Amino acid sequence: MHKTLKLFFNVLSFLIVVVTTAQTSKIKPLFEKKLSSPDKNYEFVIQQKQDVSGANSLTYRLNFKGKTVVMESELGVLIENQTFESALAVPNDTCKVWGENLKFKDVQINSVDQTWKPVYGENKLIRDNYNEMILSFSKGDETKKVATDAYDKSKGYFMNVVVRAYNEGIAIRYHFPEPTNGLFLHIVGEQTQFTMPEGTLAYYEPWAQGPYSLLPLKDWKGQSERPLTMKLSNGLTVALAEAQMTDYARMKFSLNETKSNTLQATIYSSVDVIPAYSTPWRVIMAVDKATDLIANNSIILNLNPESQLKDVSWIKPGKVIRVAKLTQADAKKCVDFAAERGLQYIHLDASWYGSEMKMSSDATKVSEAKDLNVPELAAYAASKGIGLWVYVNQRALIQQLDTILPLYKKWGIKGIKFGFVQVGNQRWTTWLHEAVKKCAEYGMMVDIHDEYRPTGFSRTYPNLMSQEGIRGNEEMPDANHNTILPFTRFLAGPADYTIAYYSKAIKNTHAHQLALSVVYYSPIQFMYWYDQPLAYQGEPEIEFFDKVPTVWDETKVLNGEIGKYITTARKSGKDWFVGSITNNEARTLELNFDFLDAKKEYKARIYSDDEKVKTKTQVALKDVVVKKGSKIKVNLKVSGGAAIWISEIKK
Repeated sequence: MHKTLKLFFNVLSFLIVVVTTAQTSKIKPLFEKKLSSPDKNYEFVIQQKQDVSGANSLTYRLNFKGKTVVMESELGVLIENQTFESALAVPNDTCKVWGENLKFKDVQINSVDQTWKPVYGENKLIRDNYNEMILSFSKGDETKKVATDAYDKSKGYFMNVVVRAYNEGIAIRYHFPEPTNGLFLHIVGEQTQFTMPEGTLAYYEPWAQGPYSLLPLKDWKGQSERPLTMKLSNGLTVALAEAQMTDYARMKFSLNETKSNTLQATIYSSVDVIPAYSTPWRVIMAVDKATDLIANNSIILNLNPESQLKDVSWIKPGKVIRVAKLTQADAKKCVDFAAERGLQYIHLDASWYGSEMKMSSDATKVSEAKDLNVPELAAYAASKGIGLWVYVNQRALIQQLDTILPLYKKWGIKGIKFGFVQVGNQRWTTWLHEAVKKCAEYGMMVDIHDEYRPTGFSRTYPNLMSQEGIRGNEEMPDANHNTILPFTRFLAGPADYTIAYYSKAIKNTHAHQLALSVVYYSPIQFMYWYDQPLAYQGEPEIEFFDKVPTVWDETKVLNGEIGKYITTARKSGKDWFVGSITNNEARTLELNFDFLDAKKEYKARIYSDDEKVKTKTQVALKDVVVKKGSKIKVNLKVSGGAAIWISEIKK
């Protein structure tokens, strides 16, 4: 055999791809299977079709309440595997390109309805209710008689398409059962596509800390981050997301080069795995009202395994102030401020151990240029009920993680903020999640900064408290951006926005900043990112930051439109906290207090922007009595907001 041709046949190319054609009359459906959500609102249809050449392929389509969500679209994974003569025990020239054709074997239907209690969250309980369909396929060498059992039509390759239909959305992934020939999989891409109805507009975001642009599905300059939220011409709002991505390559959304209105699930790089193996979930959520996307975001957690930690007593959410000046004296002032103001942690940020950008910086000791004694500071903080977090850049984590974890535990440190993490390829994805697991072994909480976006791993390892992956107050975005985030980035999970209050760089009002602590969910919430304790001059509205928790028993979105405004109400114990923000336009919103207990009366303390107030922050406080069904109008200034603390009136 010619050497070039032999090299070509030395690669098994595994391609599951859907071929679309205008000559639909020439495509023969081999089978069609349907799956509905428990409430029957979603209908997912998957088909295997055969064209005139005899090749078969997989497509799906999705409806919500009878409206089109995704038109007929392709499913598949692109895999190229180098053959192993020892594994196959056959000559190289018997190998062939393994193409589209799959043999449908079986379908299984399962249903699950259970409730679980997270270690912490936006709600005390989460319902996990779905219908599941598992379609099994096989592929073997059916054209030649093979001299060994290592590769034949009954002991070849296998793949399942797994579909779950929740009331909250649809999830799809590919599962590769363990093969008999021992081959690994070299995944080079996915053929998973989403063909959207004509006229769809998407909230395009080029990177995880980037701005948003509302664009049609054409002429993008690059890929868009996930979750990707879209407005459909039929009135639906749809979001595409990713779940359980722990040892794979990050997905983004590209425009298909040949099909209009079609998004392609594009992975950052190739992936090498050993079956049995499941790819991450591709999630599709559709709603009549955009606010329902937020109410349905538990689907991301539900698509991840349950917690692997037996003892979680050391995992304690809370509010944090960053030590802006890295001296022992200033750090102790932050401890005192935290104790007085109802915070739970202080944080030593970058450079406490040296330049974060140098591989030579040693995270086991304080930089000689800093006046800090970390063990003594941790002990002082603990004496006042305050915990200590420290920043460590990934450069040091890669070299020293096994060393610093027992050391930091000895010092009394409670959490590590990972800085400038690498994201995208399989290597760094796997490293990052394994690092979180190691931190759990030493009772260390984690906050990941920079481009990492969550896919639900905090359910499995709840010591992963929060992460950045957001354009927050390090960039000081405007109010338009802030009113987009709840419907996009926050669908993936909590985000460390790094709320600031006194900084003159803030582009929004102070009441807007107060409200963000409720609207934006993060179990570890930085409240004074660019602020120092001396900035506080007795402003009365700071009591809202003192009282507001970071985790919740119940969450309700009262109103909202993407990029315009949102109002969120959250309950902790007997108290409710409400945050309402507007975009760069002033507006009046009517808030309905139907969520309150009908048998009780409450005091609602309203914190709102008022230029008549003589403080530097110009926030007014007003108390009103409310009960179930009460309605209050809040006047939100340009880029403004309002916060409300609701407490029960004891009789």
